[in-house]
Amino acid sequence: MSNGFEIRWHGRGGQGAKTAALLLADVAFKTGKYVQGFPEYGPERMGAPITAYNRISDQPIRVHSNIYTPSLVAVVDETLLHSVDVTDGLKKEGAIIVNTAKDPEEIRPMLNGYEGKIYTIDARKISVEALGRYFPNSPMLAAVVAVGKIMERKAFLSEMRNSYQHKFAKKPEVIDGNMMALELTYDALKDVI
Repeated sequence: MSNGFEIRWHGRGGQGAKTAALLLADVAFKTGKYVQGFPEYGPERMGAPITAYNRISDQPIRVHSNIYTPSLVAVVDETLLHSVDVTDGLKKEGAIIVNTAKDPEEIRPMLNGYEGKIYTIDARKISVEALGRYFPNSPMLAAVVAVGKIMERKAFLSEMRNSYQHKFAKKPEVIDGNMMALELTYDALKDVI
């Protein structure tokens, strides 16, 4: 797709990669973009590898297939680096974001010779601090938006607050925790993006 941005998500069932891709499509659409957000999985169960995708463009999207040459890859579970070729088709001028406490250079040897940009974010630490439990999808979503420069931080946070308020209307603590996770992710990445 020449006029847009394509993202591939790798995670395990139950970690929120599919939800993050759908949330990204929703907030990008609300800011006037053309979007697609969809998962790919079969009859897998909780913990099995899944893939999700996003296309985001200023022009109508006429492609309806999986994404084979993404601009950005998000890896929600670093254990997938040992079993899935997460860099397959990833553009050299693109980037990969891995949920890990490790430094990007510690991750590079696990990426099949990928020479592009590598970002790491400790989504576990951030989500436990913000939500009291391990939910990596909000930190990974913020990392994708920040690294991909998909939209301005202020617009993203505003749309995410609206989305969370709708989804968790009776659970304000969940709204505040998720918003804190988004902010902490941006703060953690501020020196590298």
